[in-house]
Amino acid sequence: MTANFSLFFAFYLLTPLLPLYLSEVFGTNKDTIGIILSGYIIAALLIRPFSGFIVDTFNRKKVLMTCFFFFFICFAGYIAAGTLLMFAIVRTVHGAPFGALTVANSTVAIDVLPSSRRNEGIGYYGLSNNLAMAIAPSIGIWLYRVCNSFDILFWTAFIVAGLGMLVDATVKIHKAPQRKMTVKGKRLPHLSLDRFFLTRARLMAVNIALFSFCFGVLSNYLAIYSKQVLHITTGTGTYFMLLSIGLFVSRLQGAHQLREGRLTQNAAGGIVTSLVGYTLFALTAHLSNTTLIPICYYGSAILIGLGNGHMFPAFLNMFIAVARNEERGTANSSILTAWDLGMGFGILLGGVVSEYVGYAATFWMVAIDNAIGTLLFFFATKFFFEQRRRQ
Repeated sequence: MTANFSLFFAFYLLTPLLPLYLSEVFGTNKDTIGIILSGYIIAALLIRPFSGFIVDTFNRKKVLMTCFFFFFICFAGYIAAGTLLMFAIVRTVHGAPFGALTVANSTVAIDVLPSSRRNEGIGYYGLSNNLAMAIAPSIGIWLYRVCNSFDILFWTAFIVAGLGMLVDATVKIHKAPQRKMTVKGKRLPHLSLDRFFLTRARLMAVNIALFSFCFGVLSNYLAIYSKQVLHITTGTGTYFMLLSIGLFVSRLQGAHQLREGRLTQNAAGGIVTSLVGYTLFALTAHLSNTTLIPICYYGSAILIGLGNGHMFPAFLNMFIAVARNEERGTANSSILTAWDLGMGFGILLGGVVSEYVGYAATFWMVAIDNAIGTLLFFFATKFFFEQRRRQ
């Protein structure tokens, strides 16, 4: 949890300020900023299926430390990059160790957890992500205001990532299971889909992608939608803070259900809560009562946070539950890949719809997508999981 907090803190510390850095230091326009920053996500998405295979096939501790080292050293690249091209290369390359590291770290966390507390432990482990997301951007902005130096930010991220790497170096893994290269005496094919994606969780992957589509649209278009449609100019930071609080609280609330193995019940509660939150958010633009607008606006943040905080760890446990012990890395990479794909489509389609129809219609699209995901879970995914769950 400490190492995971460190890597996400280092990541989120820079996230809100990199567009400003590119604009002020290199005079980059908005389109180019978007292209440069998207390279990080694309690299992370491309590496994740392969990282799951690598984590399951080779020594997990060595893979973890190698990934953490490259993630850590890339922060020095930001300091050294003197041109826009060099920065773009470093930023894109940085996405690969980040994508691999998130898979390796969570897989090792599962390995060191006792089996009787694994479901609950995964839920607690996710709190470190939420805590980093809640405080790192604010600390980054505060540091920049006080020091007025981007180099201070890069050095801070570099040091925090290094501390996380040192913490992970102390983790001891006792005979972590590794994927077999043969089954019943027959050598597995060198390339097969199940090496890189947990095919037994395919419907769950579709379901989680539908939910991440919603989060992709919300996280990228919230600020401009709030300003242009709702005329809320200073509330974006508060919105994400409330969303993070909802995520944090729900992880604590759901720990008991996860401990008892009530995965589908925990997921169901989160899914319904998220649906209410996204629908409330879409309705906000149509309210004429100015008193109700901020209530619904900020209320939706809490509901979406609570919903996602219940839903995601439940789905992660569901992926783990249908995987063999030596496929834990693949299970982790599969859910993260599905989440990234959904977010990517959300960012892309959200931009197109908002350009031609408007932001209000865009968030109704999000609410409808969430409703489709909810129906899919209750009428298909839940039963799909129960049939494949490993006892």
